[in-house]
Amino acid sequence: MGSQTRTTLASTHRLRTAAALATVLILPLALTACANGNGNGNTSNTNGTGTGTTGTGTGTGTPRSATPTTTPGPATPTAPPPTTPTDPATPAPPNTPPPSTPTGGTPPKQVRAAVYFLHGEQVSPAPRPVAAPSTAAGALRALLAGPTGFERGHDRTTAIPAGTTLNSVAVRDRVATVDLSERYDDGGGTLSMRARLAQVVFTATRFPTIDKVQFALDGKPVRSFGGEGIELNKPVGRADFEDLTPDILVESPMIGETIGSPVRVWGTANTFEATFRLKITDAAGRTAADLYGTATSGSGTRGTFDVTVPYEAARSGPGLLTAYWESPKDGRPVISDTVPVTVNR
Repeated sequence: MGSQTRTTLASTHRLRTAAALATVLILPLALTACANGNGNGNTSNTNGTGTGTTGTGTGTGTPRSATPTTTPGPATPTAPPPTTPTDPATPAPPNTPPPSTPTGGTPPKQVRAAVYFLHGEQVSPAPRPVAAPSTAAGALRALLAGPTGFERGHDRTTAIPAGTTLNSVAVRDRVATVDLSERYDDGGGTLSMRARLAQVVFTATRFPTIDKVQFALDGKPVRSFGGEGIELNKPVGRADFEDLTPDILVESPMIGETIGSPVRVWGTANTFEATFRLKITDAAGRTAADLYGTATSGSGTRGTFDVTVPYEAARSGPGLLTAYWESPKDGRPVISDTVPVTVNR
């Protein structure tokens, strides 16, 4: 009985010893397999190669240790910052200055000038817009271009030959040297030659900085003009062409302009005792105004005038401003000038 008991205890002891030994042998293998995850037998570093417990190999997985080490790895791309209106989908414009606008972004200033054509055989102004600051040159070029169709329809003409061009204008000591092309002195008799000179002189001297004009043709000073030999040994002014100036020269308003009541009428006059009359006829053909005016001088000496004329028009539309004086002999009206205008009520 006691021998059997000892035998049983010994067998039990051997079994426990064998089990413990088996556990010792199997456990490392199990732990190694768990550590490799796929049975390749290594603990990889961050680039996927390393030395395992049971050999060397190449791993494809990430380390699965219980406490992973923080080793440098490939940088994770960061999200781009929020886009602005100039994102890659809309390329930003090149860094170039904006295109410049001529004359600082604004068109040249327009100045109201006057050019002088002929009404009958006497000078008569017509309005023209010219660009500053070359106003005298601009006005003379407009003069050389001739009257408009409307102006021709109201008997405005020119004695300047077509094709005449302006070379230059130079002003010094209130005298303008006007250099024109040779075409200016082509053809015509004495009246035509004097008339074309008067047209240039009146146009240039409309500007307050110019009193007289001397002429040149293609750069050569003119001393004798035309086949008739009109002497131009010195600068000439408006007074040299009194015979080509109407007794009452209305400088404003000019042909084609629009007037409203009251209208300012100014100009020069050389009438008996410096008196004259201004009449406005409206679109209905009725007399809207008819009043007296007085110049600063008369009876052989030209004076200036500046009159405000109130009127009452029956209808707006094409009208007429008439400047006339009364004959000292019989009192009849002597028409000096007529200016077609648009009359507003």
